[in-house]
Amino acid sequence: MIKDIVRDTDFLRQPSQPATKADMQTVRDLCDTLEANSDRCVGMAANMIGVSRRILAASIGGKTLVMINPVITDRSSQTYETEEDCLSLMFSHKAVRHQIITVEYLDRSFKKKRGIFRGFEAQIIQHEMDHFEGILV
Repeated sequence: MIKDIVRDTDFLRQPSQPATKADMQTVRDLCDTLEANSDRCVGMAANMIGVSRRILAASIGGKTLVMINPVITDRSSQTYETEEDCLSLMFSHKAVRHQIITVEYLDRSFKKKRGIFRGFEAQIIQHEMDHFEGILV
């Protein structure tokens, strides 16, 4: 189900809790909402649809990648500064991002996965994971 985008910064600043199998409807809603906003959004964290869980959905390689309880386990020392927009905020912000990250996460079937992401894909994931910590770009 497509959900409204949360713009309440007090809510968005709250840290998210780990997701469980009971959060699968949130996964579906997050994917539906990302798809509905694909013309202006490449990633979403669950708190952007009003659920404080560590779930993100991102458009990676032409597909929607879902990460449940992701953790960055390694990052390159090479960083860059960029300017990012967020569907939940009305303005853009500068951010420093790592060029390469390694992420361990659970997929939609709650199977453990590990992925290495570079460049813009890594940037999307880092941005959405900031949402889990209540960090607004």
